[in-house]
Amino acid sequence: MSQPFYITTPIYYVNAEPHLGHAYTTIVADVASRFHRLAGDEVRFQTGTDEHGDKIAQAAQERGVTPQQYADQISGKFRHLWPELHITNDKFIRTTDADHKQVVTSILQKVYDAGDIYFAKYGGHYCVGCERFLTEHEMEGGKCPDHGTVPVYQEEENYFFRMSNYTEQLKAHIEAHPDFIRPERYKNEVLSMLEQGLEDLCISRPKTRLTWGIDLPFDPNYVTYVWFDALINYLTGLGWPDGDNMAKFWPGAQHLIAKDILKPHAIFWPTMLMSLARAEGRPAQDYLYQHLNVHGYWNVDQAKMSKSLGNVVRPLELAEIYGVEAFRYFVMREMSFGLDSSFSEQLLVERYNSDLANDLGNLFSRVLNMLHKYRGGVVPQPGPEQPQDAELAKLAEAVLAEYRRENERFSFHKALASVWSLIGAANKYVVVSEPWTLDKDPALAPRLDRVLHDLCQLLAKVAVMIRPVMPLTAEKMAGVLGLGSIEPGMLALLEKGQALLAPGSQTHQPPALFPRIDTKKVQAKAAKAEQKADTKPAPKAAAEPTEISIEQFGQVKLKVATVLTAERIPKADKILKLTLDAGEDEPRTVVAGVAQHYAPEELVGLQVVIVANLKPAKLRGITSQGMVLAAVGPDGLCVVSPSKPTPVGSQVR
Repeated sequence: MSQPFYITTPIYYVNAEPHLGHAYTTIVADVASRFHRLAGDEVRFQTGTDEHGDKIAQAAQERGVTPQQYADQISGKFRHLWPELHITNDKFIRTTDADHKQVVTSILQKVYDAGDIYFAKYGGHYCVGCERFLTEHEMEGGKCPDHGTVPVYQEEENYFFRMSNYTEQLKAHIEAHPDFIRPERYKNEVLSMLEQGLEDLCISRPKTRLTWGIDLPFDPNYVTYVWFDALINYLTGLGWPDGDNMAKFWPGAQHLIAKDILKPHAIFWPTMLMSLARAEGRPAQDYLYQHLNVHGYWNVDQAKMSKSLGNVVRPLELAEIYGVEAFRYFVMREMSFGLDSSFSEQLLVERYNSDLANDLGNLFSRVLNMLHKYRGGVVPQPGPEQPQDAELAKLAEAVLAEYRRENERFSFHKALASVWSLIGAANKYVVVSEPWTLDKDPALAPRLDRVLHDLCQLLAKVAVMIRPVMPLTAEKMAGVLGLGSIEPGMLALLEKGQALLAPGSQTHQPPALFPRIDTKKVQAKAAKAEQKADTKPAPKAAAEPTEISIEQFGQVKLKVATVLTAERIPKADKILKLTLDAGEDEPRTVVAGVAQHYAPEELVGLQVVIVANLKPAKLRGITSQGMVLAAVGPDGLCVVSPSKPTPVGSQVR
């Protein structure tokens, strides 16, 4: 018997309007919830907004409105965006909701009465952006690694949660449940934090500097720290403590977050839950969530999206241009869950034309058109099976198993890749079977019937499997096939080998699911935008990156190369086109931003170091196959070069 499935997004902080990062997280949650419904599970999907804290009070003051008015305005934008992106959450929660305030107050009192909250004087480095005190271990060069700002040293009396008491208990739980935090790299990161030891958590703010928050039930002179307030929303939404949904859904709780809020969700939250369980005299396992699922960042122009960098992508604008279904497919297919991914409009167009227009759209239209041409649109009774038919059926069975497995692991890109492998095999099956030739010989009619029958059944399976990601496209396909609506639990029917289309089913003429996009127009638009960008002042430098592991660094392939040619690019005063000998079969072309520091002739013959396994990218219409390393000092930019002649292709270690 399946376990009820409870999926949550983080509640989004209302200091900024929705962007691609918010949309991706929420689409992932929607896809996961739709997949589990398709599998026949009971599902609850919750999202919402986080509305207390310093940044909200400051933003409201800057706009001349009350914090509540400001929170209402931005929260409304999130609430109204999700239906536009075909997101169907069951609950939208706000931390200003009366029931949430009551739950926070009740839990605080329980934890306080159990002795896990105490009053003390504390001095520390407070980051306004993070709204918390940072430890010396967390800061880099005296700055917050996420915001690149110097925290303010503050000394004040506050209430503290005895988080350090739960260090060993949390470590033991993570080690006993290896997939508690996934993917594994984030589990290892959390274990590393625990090895360093936990400090107690400041969970209050004095009203002398902040009044916008939930009052502490045991001291009205203080409000609750925003994280101790916000994390509890996951319980509030289920009717804690004794609501029916709490008992039904909490055992299957799946939290979904981006990696920047790993520590609050992987350390603050489980220790809070352990403390609550202790206060109630219950085993910690009764309160701990099942999985914490962590995804990476969407990078734009090789940097994390940031309002200060001016590279924020607004999802609705893209959805209006290319369609919501294509946008949802792109973000789910392009990002490997857990890793960072690069966004560009050109990548979206390429994925659209290749996967949706060429592969899926072409298969759907050609099969249905042949069915109408040769059999009046009626699904025929299949003729005898031949080896290639059995091979396609066997592949479909394997894809169904992989599709379930990868979706349950949150490896959505792999699940989609498996579906597209089946679509590719079906297109090949059409070419090999040649229905247009079979139709010419009446003696081959049974063979044609088998081919058309099997292709229709396969399209029905594809429609079911793409429904979590592209619900409207899936329903459109199902309608044309005469399948009706795709109902909850239909995936289980496919896994049992049940055919969805009976012979004799009447289909309809197929629409063009995904008309091709004119890439020349998109490239022209991108070039125009790039020219415009060249006239803007350079953006502020991004914050220095956080620490990476030796394994992560090992994934970067650095090689020595020699510059064969260097040339200027018309209407581009910052970049040069370089041809490099990297010891490979063919020279590489790399676009390098060195034109303001080097004349082309200065670079010819120079040995440089390149990132050799960087994903190719188009710059000014030129495909750049790597990146040249350079250092920036007081005298300008200097290309990194070996101190003595080195064989090309040598790996830098």
